[in-house]
Amino acid sequence: MDPLLIFFLLALIFSIIVHEVSHGFAAELQGDPTARLQGRLTLNPIPHIDPIGSVLIPAILVFANTGFLFGWAKPVPYNPYNLRNQKWGEAIVAAAGPGVNILLALVFGLVVRFGIGTLPPAFIELAGVVVFINIMLAFFNLIPIPPLDGSKLLKSILPYRASLAFQRFETLLMSGGILITLLFFWLLMQLVGGYFFIALTYMYTLFTGQPFSF
Repeated sequence: MDPLLIFFLLALIFSIIVHEVSHGFAAELQGDPTARLQGRLTLNPIPHIDPIGSVLIPAILVFANTGFLFGWAKPVPYNPYNLRNQKWGEAIVAAAGPGVNILLALVFGLVVRFGIGTLPPAFIELAGVVVFINIMLAFFNLIPIPPLDGSKLLKSILPYRASLAFQRFETLLMSGGILITLLFFWLLMQLVGGYFFIALTYMYTLFTGQPFSF
């Protein structure tokens, strides 16, 4: 079994967990202790692992060499009514996950950019994997489809009536179950998937200074 594929899978699971824990910390900083009280402000993977979203689907995507990676952990709970900022609080919590993924991509991107020629090539390759995974996770979670973070951000910035209309759409979509949601996501990717990967490769090159090669 290719060790790089194993690293891909482990890095994806770790990045997903960091993403979720970031939501909990953002809520904690705004006065909501729910995640902490339920033991979810930890990088220990056990409380966060979702067997399907954290293991099965990422493993299938990695070993099938699809070129597209995503997954999910158990959502870190928070109570929006406890947030100090009732107008933007949920948007801040939602943005924390993708924001941390971008930060991780930037840090490891700098490792790639300035480590070539001084660090072992294998380490540079692994750092590039972390960059790729975290940019992918950030972009994926910013898609405005419930229950992704992008849907919460969109609701926060829309005018009141438009936000209510989007909430009705969200309820309708979620009532159809995960299969309907995945179908809607698939249709959306048929329309914008090309632009998605253009943005992904641009960000990878911007962070690492290297051409995208995965």
